[in-house]
This record gives sequence, C-alpha cells and structure tokens, in this order.
Amino acid sequence: MLKLNEKSAKSTYIILALSIIMLVIVGIRLYSDTYAAFMQKDIASQIIRFHIRANDDSEEAQNNKMLVKAAVLDYISPKLSQSVSLEESRQILSDESDNIKNVAVDKLRSLGSKEDVSVYFENCYFPMKSYGDMTFPPGEYEAFRIDIGEASGRNWWCVLYPPLCFVDAVYGVVPDESKDELKNVLTEDEYRVVSGEKVQYRFKYLKFLNKK
Repeated sequence: MLKLNEKSAKSTYIILALSIIMLVIVGIRLYSDTYAAFMQKDIASQIIRFHIRANDDSEEAQNNKMLVKAAVLDYISPKLSQSVSLEESRQILSDESDNIKNVAVDKLRSLGSKEDVSVYFENCYFPMKSYGDMTFPPGEYEAFRIDIGEASGRNWWCVLYPPLCFVDAVYGVVPDESKDELKNVLTEDEYRVVSGEKVQYRFKYLKFLNKK
C-alpha cells in the first residue's frame, strides 16, 4: 500500500513538473512575442521609410519606377544629409513634397510616360522586409510614398531616416556609416533585431533562464 502511494505521489510530481515546464514555455513564447511587438513599435517610431509603387508590373513601368527613384534620391538626399532628427527629416520631406513630385513627373515625361504622380505621408503595415543586410520586422511604419499612375505594380523601398537608401550595388550591404546612424537612434536590442544579431531576452523572476 505504501509503495502504491509512493508511485502515485511520484506520478503526481512528474505531472506537476511537466505542467510547470509547459507553462514556463508558453509564458516565454508569449513574453517573446509581446516583447518583439513592443520592439517593432519602438523601431518604427525612429525611422521614416521611403516607398515607391510602380504603375503596374510591366517591364517599362518597373524600369520607370527605378529611374524615378534614382532621380528623387539624387534630389532629396543632399537636403536630408543635413538633418539631425526624425522630426527635421519629416519637415524637409513635407516642405519638399511639391518639388519631389515635380522631379518624379519630369523624369516620367522625359521617358515618354504620361502617368500622374502622388506624393504623401502614410502610416501603413509592412511585412518583414530586408534592405541590403538589414531586416525590419513586420508592423506599422511611417512612410513617405510616391505612387506612379495606378500604383498597382511591385514597389521599391528603403529607409530615408536614418539614411539607408544607398547599399553596395554588388554585395547589397548597407554602408557602415549608415549603420552607425541607425545605431544612434535605436537601442542595442533594437539594432540587433534589424541587423540579424541574436537578441537575448532577460527574465526578471526566472533567473535560471537567463544565460550567463
């Protein structure tokens, strides 16, 4: 009878231990997901994305999109290079919106395209995207957008603030200078997220889960 009780107690302890382990695993997953969501919001609050949408997916429309992108960046990049904050960059883009539209329209007309252009700010959802060797988590971001014609074609994007719109054409790598600027506006963990480094989560009460 005693042995039976001991076996029953041992089974109960095993079930209890497994239940605790499962709860801890679920808790870690929920904590990680919540932490990642908060981190994405913090990252988004520090950057302005640049988004150009082509008229359609034809070869001509996609080529026009890339040429418009190059013309706009040639125009606006020197102005943004003097900016020292997200707010200042936003103001520059707002003040230059009409000029940016004119640059885009002029480029299209020089290519024989009669499509209209819309230039505006918008907060919108972006899936996880990589630009060069930097990857930004999915979520809501502020974007400075240029729509060409119907804007139903594949898009091109980069980050205007901090300035990441120039990557190595051969290796697809963001310049170290741009990475340093990104480091200056993000926390250490946030930068690790976008640069692909491993983020170490810290657990206040479950000390045994923290790596030494």
